Amino acid sequence: MDKNRVAEILLEIGTLLELKGENPFKTRAYKNAARTIENLSEPLKQIVAEKQLGKIKGIGEALEQKITELVESGKLAYYDELKASIPPGLMEMLEIPGLGPKKIQVLNQKLSVDSVETLEAACRAGKVARLDGFGEKTQANLLEGIERRRTYASKHLLSDALQLADPLLESLREHPGVIRCSTAGSLRRFREVIGDIDLLASSKKPAEVIEYFVAQPDIIKITAQGETKASVILQGGIQCDLRVVSDREFPFALAYFTGSKEHNIVMRQRAIQRGLRLNEYGLFKSKTETRDPQLLVPCRDEAEIFSKLGLPFVPPELREDHGEFAAAEKNDLPKLVEWTDLRGALHNHSVWSDGHNRLEEIADYMEELGLEYWAITDHSKSSFQANGLDAKRLRAQIKEIKEINERRAERGGEFRLLTGCEVDILRDRLDFDDEMLSELEVVVASLHVPSNNEAENTKRLIHAAQNPFVHMLGHLTGRLLLEREPYPVNTQAVIDACAETGTWIELNCNPHRLDLDWRLCPYAKKAGVKCAINPDAHRNEHSGFLRFGTGIADKGWLEKRDVVNTFPLKMLLKELNRKRLNSNKF
Repeated sequence: MDKNRVAEILLEIGTLLELKGENPFKTRAYKNAARTIENLSEPLKQIVAEKQLGKIKGIGEALEQKITELVESGKLAYYDELKASIPPGLMEMLEIPGLGPKKIQVLNQKLSVDSVETLEAACRAGKVARLDGFGEKTQANLLEGIERRRTYASKHLLSDALQLADPLLESLREHPGVIRCSTAGSLRRFREVIGDIDLLASSKKPAEVIEYFVAQPDIIKITAQGETKASVILQGGIQCDLRVVSDREFPFALAYFTGSKEHNIVMRQRAIQRGLRLNEYGLFKSKTETRDPQLLVPCRDEAEIFSKLGLPFVPPELREDHGEFAAAEKNDLPKLVEWTDLRGALHNHSVWSDGHNRLEEIADYMEELGLEYWAITDHSKSSFQANGLDAKRLRAQIKEIKEINERRAERGGEFRLLTGCEVDILRDRLDFDDEMLSELEVVVASLHVPSNNEAENTKRLIHAAQNPFVHMLGHLTGRLLLEREPYPVNTQAVIDACAETGTWIELNCNPHRLDLDWRLCPYAKKAGVKCAINPDAHRNEHSGFLRFGTGIADKGWLEKRDVVNTFPLKMLLKELNRKRLNSNKF
């Protein structure tokens, strides 16, 4: 078991102990130990094997035993017993925004609340508002959170679905009876939130493939199984459907089940206009619905289907009936961004604020990935909950980054860390003055404490965009998918201000955000606003979020020239200076 998983379990133990009302020093010990384990520079397995774990500050004898058990066996009896002692309903309540272990403990002790259902009943009866530390506003927020949870119960993040779908596809490809296979549906179209996972395969032995599929280890429950189709429930409650068709039918089934519904309607209309019929079974020379193989117009893949209907291939991400047909007819579809086009990222965190890796570790990791640069943009001082930096600490970090870059350059390395900050947009100013911001290579301005007033939020964002030292606005709408709605803001007005001032807008590719929304990307592109695809990384592994970012950028019709972190380092540094040089224009 690696150090990150060990740290996750230690954090969960701390949360479980809080739910039980244990001594706060004990719960804090587990959370501190988790942080210590995450920040280890040597492999945890090696430290355990060499019996050095107990020498680390904050790791006492009891914790040493538990961490050793986790590393050596992959299990921890204490953890399993602790989980079993907590009513499942209490853990589910942690999913409601604004409800932490301490409040859950109070609700449980004072009102015997032990599930989301009993919490809702207590709120509707007005009992929660009467508790010390809660009140009417908290009660209303809890009811809103419960309703949102109910609404989103059957929805799942793109990242969660891909994490489950990818190994299933790999496993299907290994089966000798599978000819071709692919994702389909909203997952293949790269929607930020999906319902079910749709998989499609072609085979001459569909029953064998279905039998193989339902035996996969990640499957919790089989809900339906036939000769050519199966439905199962995966980890996290995501439903996954597999259809197996003949290889002749595969391109047509893939196009049909990829959708969207609106896109498919237009495709069928185009077929009818040409005296053809298009459905999931094929493209037929017929004026009526049919599956007659004698009338089939053979197509080896989706590209041939589009060609037969007078169109170039339309990538799955664009199939939303949002202008792709008009663009295709003019041969004006965008050349989509590949994640390998990205040279680095411009919004990331380190242990200096709330990140989990040291600067040298980050540099080693990103260079190993083949990237050219990686900006360190830790939080500014007003984000105290994230250990934000004041000017003194920020200048110390700048010094360390420069020293790291110098050492690497002496060894012949070309990778470079960039100095930066994610500066808070406060009510009437930025969290740092211009003198401090002028010392940084990259400045991301983000609104972390928004107003409920659209005009005020819009004004604050536009004011930040007008600052000559702010390069980009971070996570523009502040949304957290399936958790928190976007705060009220006039996005078009902000985009217009960015166009006027030469400010970039971030496409934050943390899978919980994916903000800028892809639906706004065409407007930004038309206005001439550049985008930066940033993972907002808090640990090295979050660099993998760039895959989601390029998928969402593609869905927003962005091309390589629209994304600033496709630029090589020399060109990027020139672009970073452009706004300051042109600041007299706004």
